[in-house]
Amino acid sequence: MAQVNRKWTDGMLTTEDWWACWVGLLMFAAATLTIWGVEIVGWQAKPGTWAWGDFSWAKAIKPAGKAWKGLGPIGSLITTYVVWTIVMCIGAYSMKLDVRKFFIGWTIIFVITWAVWIIGREAHLAATTNKWDKYGITWGLSLGGGASFIMALAVGLIIGNVFKGLAAFLRDAAKPEWYIKTAIVYLGIKLGLISMKSAGYAVDLLIAGMAATFVAYMFFWPIVYALARKAFRLRRDVSAILGSGISICGVSASMATAGAIRARPFIPVAVSMLIVIFAMIELIVLPIFYANVAPNQPIVNGAAMGMTVKTDGADAAAGAILEELMRAAHESRTGEKWGEGILVAAIVTKIWIDVFIGVWAFVLALIWVYKVEKRPGEAAVGAMEIWFRFPKFVIGYFIAWFFYLGLAFLAPAAIKAASVGAGIVQSSSSMRGMMFMLTFTAIGIITDFSKLKGMGKLALLYGIALFVVIAPIAYVVAWIFHRGMMPLPG
Repeated sequence: MAQVNRKWTDGMLTTEDWWACWVGLLMFAAATLTIWGVEIVGWQAKPGTWAWGDFSWAKAIKPAGKAWKGLGPIGSLITTYVVWTIVMCIGAYSMKLDVRKFFIGWTIIFVITWAVWIIGREAHLAATTNKWDKYGITWGLSLGGGASFIMALAVGLIIGNVFKGLAAFLRDAAKPEWYIKTAIVYLGIKLGLISMKSAGYAVDLLIAGMAATFVAYMFFWPIVYALARKAFRLRRDVSAILGSGISICGVSASMATAGAIRARPFIPVAVSMLIVIFAMIELIVLPIFYANVAPNQPIVNGAAMGMTVKTDGADAAAGAILEELMRAAHESRTGEKWGEGILVAAIVTKIWIDVFIGVWAFVLALIWVYKVEKRPGEAAVGAMEIWFRFPKFVIGYFIAWFFYLGLAFLAPAAIKAASVGAGIVQSSSSMRGMMFMLTFTAIGIITDFSKLKGMGKLALLYGIALFVVIAPIAYVVAWIFHRGMMPLPG
């Protein structure tokens, strides 16, 4: 490994991981001001459910906070666009992106996403059966918020595979990993809320997720590596990168592994293309499959999703679809609402995996330096390498979680104040939903299925490893550690 002088602060203003942390914490900090009676994020627009033939902007869009009701639906949407555009363009500038292209692309993606989000909330698509009377309808798909997610992905895929010129132009702003990591920071608040309702439940989710991740990946990596080496006779570096990309966490793991073992640059790029394309297949197939095959194992399904779907964006997106589909189906069957749990199980598992990336890259670096490529005078691998590989957006997730949890224990009266109007939970929920929607659109835009051409051998290995090795083992491990766990009451 090359000797590079790096500080622990490197990348704080120039990387996607850190900017997900900064953007998430900035809006979170603004929301906390409701504790002192200052509501400054209530302008955030959120979608409402409406019925065909009875559309109005007031039903389709609402400000998150009552104090901002005077903005009206259009004013709320415009304010949301302006504030988020400023923040995201500052991040794009700091990350040395083409700000002009990012601004135009962001604007187009924002408009497309909100149009799809509003359409996807039409009652025939979203309303559960027990709410049909409310909207005056006699039939519907009862998909909940899942309808909007699926539509956003579909629109993005059409752009990415049919209108390729537009997709290329939008690529600078189609940043699904940035958007989803920002949303995951807000999920820390959701875990804090779960901790307040049931501390034991939150701890169970965390411990079960950590244990399942550790056990699963003791099987995943060596099996995939051996399959690549023995059955497909691939080189060590290709096998190692595929092993990490397929079994650990997609693009991040493949890039970290490539850096750790000094692989040829084109290898992680090729593997990353496979990861993104297969993630789309998983994102479409697995939520529907799990929801229908195991409707009474919501937490097992969520945890299995976290271990199976690669990339943070696709995993969180798949978890969100799964949660919406299973919630809507359960409410339609029983009339009971499920609260938090399914998406959190998927995210908690994925976060442990993200943390595992840094450790695993460090271990592989040691193996390659001292065993595989023993070279005279090779620089030692420093323990700080773990920090450099560590996913920094996770820091924001834990800050949001522990802050909210700290309020519950140290200043319980502040929790009530923080819940007034567009407080921490309400505003972060609206912002998280928007970032999820932007993620779905962006994932579709950057996915080009034609890139599978010429990669038959690698694609075949990836498909076999994913659906024959990873998915079955992940589900068994998830069942062992999460069986019997259910979402909190709605």
